[in-house]
Amino acid sequence: MPLTSIPSLAPPGGLLVMLAVLVPFLGVLAGLVLGTRRVRFVAFVTLAIGSAIAIAIAWTLLESGATVVYLPGGWAPPLGIALRADGLSVVMLLTVALVICGIALYANADFATPRGAPDARMPFTFWLLLLAVWGSLNLVFVSSDLFTLYVALELLTFAGVPLVCLDGKGDTLRAALRYLLFALLGSLLYLLGVVLLYGVYGTLDIALLATRVRPETVTWTVLALMTCGLLAKTALFPLHIWLPPAHAGAPAAASAILSALVIKGSWFLVVRLWFDVMPGVVTLPSAQLLGALGASAIVVGSVVALRQERLKLLVAYSTVAQIGYLFLMFPLAFDGAGNTIAHGSALTGGLLQAVSHATAKASMFMAAGLIYAALGHDRIADLAGVARAMPLTVLTFALAGLALMGVVPSGAYLAKKLMLDAADGTGQWWWMIVLQGGAAFTAGYVVLVLVRATRSRTDAVPLVKRVSRLSEIAALSLSLCSLLLGLASLGPVPGELLSNPFAPKELGTTLVVILGGTLLAAGLSRQALFGAAHAGPAGVGPLRRAAVAVGQAFVQADLSVRRWLFASLSLLTLAAVFAGLLVVGVSR
Repeated sequence: MPLTSIPSLAPPGGLLVMLAVLVPFLGVLAGLVLGTRRVRFVAFVTLAIGSAIAIAIAWTLLESGATVVYLPGGWAPPLGIALRADGLSVVMLLTVALVICGIALYANADFATPRGAPDARMPFTFWLLLLAVWGSLNLVFVSSDLFTLYVALELLTFAGVPLVCLDGKGDTLRAALRYLLFALLGSLLYLLGVVLLYGVYGTLDIALLATRVRPETVTWTVLALMTCGLLAKTALFPLHIWLPPAHAGAPAAASAILSALVIKGSWFLVVRLWFDVMPGVVTLPSAQLLGALGASAIVVGSVVALRQERLKLLVAYSTVAQIGYLFLMFPLAFDGAGNTIAHGSALTGGLLQAVSHATAKASMFMAAGLIYAALGHDRIADLAGVARAMPLTVLTFALAGLALMGVVPSGAYLAKKLMLDAADGTGQWWWMIVLQGGAAFTAGYVVLVLVRATRSRTDAVPLVKRVSRLSEIAALSLSLCSLLLGLASLGPVPGELLSNPFAPKELGTTLVVILGGTLLAAGLSRQALFGAAHAGPAGVGPLRRAAVAVGQAFVQADLSVRRWLFASLSLLTLAAVFAGLLVVGVSR
């Protein structure tokens, strides 16, 4: 549903859009005033009110069939700004509300201040940042002014960065500083594009810009700068310099927020730029580059995930890989002639992928956090017996992994089907290979963890802590939401796309994906998959040695890519290449 121009009078329900932004920030202020003892209560009350508002906005949109608009101060663009909630916005508002509530229930045990205990900084900070991230994301989803979106992105960055270093340790502080500096570098590129755009067209309103922008040097430059700045904030390979270190020491709930939600803000703005602001400026060659970066992220992120020793870092590199899927839709959204990008099945598939990733990735980080809390470590090689000791947690990890693989009836399954149809309809067969092969990579690291967790042991698993049942249920609920997302109606999804998961074709496809993932895990993992838990590559066949060497090469390449000099040069180089491909695409 593309954004349209502002009517003279805002339709009913517009005030709800403003409240969706204000309520979380009012919760932050109330928490600051009421203090540590009451901040958790304030957070849950705010979550209940904010979730009801998101549902009310969705209901208003369905009832009216038109974009819900609010004009602060009563001034329409270009004199004022507008807040708009269209179909894309509403889906993301509902998704974030769901995931935020799940994370809050999960974190209830970890960030509580028991009666009689001294006030603690970490719980107080966490609940305030949770609400701040929520409000910032809502502002991203409903803003229709590119400078307001810049403000929203900066609020999101400054709310996300402290989540990395909640414990105040040196390593986490360095990781947070790395995240902050690289995100600000991306912000500078985005802001430079905003300045140039306003200087030429005199407005930053998305709907008005869509009618004014035209393919010329300044718009190609602007689109290249803004896109690459947003890619840095999204951590798309090779601009993922900040993501793995940020997750290494952050609490599991904070990692769930960062991976499932925070990166969606900048991704959503790329969608707005390409589909709503400059659909006549973007070109197929530049979209192919976005898709190529996404495919590279899938391969590199998955291989490096298989080489990790710690479960949490495996899930972090899984995020690097899964981000790649979010960018495969851009080349597929062009028509058969490659002339125009448009709202259609590819965009719907990308949106479903984002929703499925948000719910599955949050639950996967939660499961990893529960395992770490119970065992006192998250070493993958030492997970034997965990499935017996923590069956609900391991089940959560398995279901989230299945959802990310794209089995029926998950949201990722529908997303893949829609994008496969788009690839077939536009003759872009190479993206069909990426979409089909990527599931095997996902299966690889899921199988690796499950094989380790289900390995038997002679003695009982030594648990250092009993995890909260509420935390386990919250994580399991989000994984089920992702796995069953295909049963929900989130847009113009043809009913025939949903198949019987036990039909021979679907069951065969799932088994082939799992078998392919098992082979990848057996070849690329740090320890032998089915041998002794700590067996190395010595004494194994040449194929295993070759696969291990390939895996080590990927790890070394990843370390090089994540150095400051390389990452900064990559960012600037990508901006130049994007601008060149935009020009080439027009001159074809």
